[in-house]
Amino acid sequence: MPRMPPPIRLPSSFVLRAFVALCLILAVSACRNPQSRPGSLLDQADVSSLQAAMSEGSLTAVAITEHYLTRIAELDLPLRAVLEVNPEALSIAAALDAERAAGTVRSPLHGIPVLLKDNIDTADQMHTTAGSLALLDAPTPQRDAFLVTRLREAGAILLGKTNMSEWANFRSTNASSGWSSRGGQTRNPYDLERTPCGSSSGSAVALAADFAVLAVGTETDGSIVCPSAHNSVVGIKPSLGLISRVGIIPIAHSQDTAGPMARSVRDAALLLNALVAEDVDDLITSNLRTRTPLDYTAFLREDALEGKRIGVMRQAFGRDAALDALMEAQLQVLRDAGAEVFDIAINAARSFSSAETQVLLFEFKNDLENYLYERGGSLQSLRDLIAWNEANAAMVMPHFGQELFLQAQETTNLGDQTYLSALGYSKAFSQSSINSVMQDLELDALVAPTNSTGWPVDPSGDKTEGYVSSASLAAVSGYPNISVPAGYLDGFPIGLSFMGRQYSEPTLIGIAYAYEQLTQARRAPQL
Repeated sequence: MPRMPPPIRLPSSFVLRAFVALCLILAVSACRNPQSRPGSLLDQADVSSLQAAMSEGSLTAVAITEHYLTRIAELDLPLRAVLEVNPEALSIAAALDAERAAGTVRSPLHGIPVLLKDNIDTADQMHTTAGSLALLDAPTPQRDAFLVTRLREAGAILLGKTNMSEWANFRSTNASSGWSSRGGQTRNPYDLERTPCGSSSGSAVALAADFAVLAVGTETDGSIVCPSAHNSVVGIKPSLGLISRVGIIPIAHSQDTAGPMARSVRDAALLLNALVAEDVDDLITSNLRTRTPLDYTAFLREDALEGKRIGVMRQAFGRDAALDALMEAQLQVLRDAGAEVFDIAINAARSFSSAETQVLLFEFKNDLENYLYERGGSLQSLRDLIAWNEANAAMVMPHFGQELFLQAQETTNLGDQTYLSALGYSKAFSQSSINSVMQDLELDALVAPTNSTGWPVDPSGDKTEGYVSSASLAAVSGYPNISVPAGYLDGFPIGLSFMGRQYSEPTLIGIAYAYEQLTQARRAPQL
């Protein structure tokens, strides 16, 4: 597709006058007809309804943006989902409204606010810190992350940065998910005392609380799908290679990927459309060069489950009777929709968890130091960060330490045979486990509970004994995983995960959408 120009930056005085005038118009209109207030149109809104409202003139991008900024200001304090809002958001919205008035609509995301996880670079007035105070005064990134450029070109409004587990939960062996020294503890809007999961906690909580329409998270192992499930939203962890990693503070290049988060499968697919593209600076995306670009919304079919063969990952069952009962009901939904369901068993977590840890420790040190070098500033190495944390321990380590930082510091380089053996084994085992069972049974997808009821928030670290998770197999293999709201256990959200082979997103999106339409399981939290 042709490259679009970034949003026009209008003079601030013009934007202010235009915004004040618009507010007066909306206020008068709302007094005459209370049902026309933007809030009534925006409550739990989706992309399509907002585009329709902007097209017919009942809403503007400025009004939409102001609505979400107001909700964040009024409701975010106990949740701590949003670290900062973009001071340019309203001027960007005004410029996009002007483009629409002149007849230009860039994409289905034109004028739609999007929140970004705080490890995604933006070359603007916002910070990028991975939740750590250590990077709060680091130089502003010299350029946007590639996916941010894609969003700007699509006409999305970058609304702000979301809180996250500090350093994407890779600082301590016993951290509290959703806690960062910059933002404090993110809270789950369905139960403030239970975990929001991490590390894309702020992105998921913000969507559940209706602080934006869309959000971008990142995942190394579970960090998109787990918070999505815990907060009753949709999360897509795509195949490694669909979305560029350039401009994202890393953990490990062999597993890291960004992905869309939304309140519906349709909106997640629309956001995925904008994020997927070849980046010449990230060779892992070179496979897209010879592929016809896909519109993932073309696979949103209500009958997509009919005739599908789906394998049930039974290793995630048998530990929680209430969860098992909820899952059995979801499997019956799949059967009733025409899918064939087969039991399978893969003892994945026991088989490669230690190898995965070795890979992450080696790659974290290598990848992070490359990032810090490109970013510039006084902190140029993992050793520098360790020393900074020790010097500022009262601020950044009040509850837990930096054991993983210290372990990663002891690694050598990516030519080390320990690393190469661990990488080869973990990739071979995880990929062959999926490929072989799917090929042998001619399966279209695998299914499993994304999560069980979350553990109580504990500042000293997550207490996850007995917790059920299914993310690791897809994460280590680099294969896609989509979590969709599946219901609630004692009011706590539970997700259902659909996984498949590499680049099987079209099939998985179709299955997830058909399931979502049949169940309509999601309900908003009471704030």
